[in-house]
Amino acid sequence: MVMVAFLGLGRMGLGMAGRLRSTGVELRVFNRTASRADALVAAGARRCATPREACMGAVAAFSMVADDAASRALWLGADGALGALPSGAMLIECSTLSHDWVLELSARAAAVDVRYLDAPVTGLPEQAADGALTLLVGAHRADLEAARPLLDALARSIIHFGPIGTGTAYKLLVNLLGAVQIASAAEAMAFGERAGLEPMQLAQALGSGQAASPQVIRNTRRMAENQHAEPVHFTPQLRLKDVEYALALARKLGAGAPFGALAARWFGQLAESMPAGVNESAIIEVARRQHP
Repeated sequence: MVMVAFLGLGRMGLGMAGRLRSTGVELRVFNRTASRADALVAAGARRCATPREACMGAVAAFSMVADDAASRALWLGADGALGALPSGAMLIECSTLSHDWVLELSARAAAVDVRYLDAPVTGLPEQAADGALTLLVGAHRADLEAARPLLDALARSIIHFGPIGTGTAYKLLVNLLGAVQIASAAEAMAFGERAGLEPMQLAQALGSGQAASPQVIRNTRRMAENQHAEPVHFTPQLRLKDVEYALALARKLGAGAPFGALAARWFGQLAESMPAGVNESAIIEVARRQHP
């Protein structure tokens, strides 16, 4: 039986790990809050006390964590997992990370003969549980093909952009675009409210018109209802982190991103003013406070 490790059991990781377990692999899991693994353990997974324990002897190790700091701790910390993976194993990093850290981590993996796949995902938690994500891959083609039997359990679509780093570059730019769309949609909703338009009718009209996108449709409906609690699809803090990583890459490449910078400012204001754990649709509150 193939032994696979999964590190990080948040909203997305829990569903992804469950999908892998359903394929019959021997699954070892690690999460800082150990109770997150209870359902997986009941389904036959093994809960591990450290990332190193989870990855010892694994043919592949997936990671799905919040940011660079969490990824660095998993792989290179005191109980880090990178040294536990055997020669030829695959490190499949599905987290949304900075471009610089992806390149550094992949180089460290190569130095110990571990194959690295830059494989951030797009989709919602329910799609993670259903194996219906889209994987945005930067990797050597041979490594992607070796990993495909595992990746196919997670994804409805796998897009190979090129070498390591290209998957993350795409994920950062598309999440930057999403931030701009959501902030612009909030601006339109606040504008419409001041013009006396009924919020839900406004959201429905925006969602059926030329400005519609999945982000606009999903978030304007929640803005109209002022419903930013459960289900939380994406927090302002995570959106801000992704935008900041994207802006750092833009600066490195010499690319302008003025709309992204404005979206970062709005999401920064939201992250400071709202309690943790709300949905990013709460950006409407920032838009309502804007004045000429």
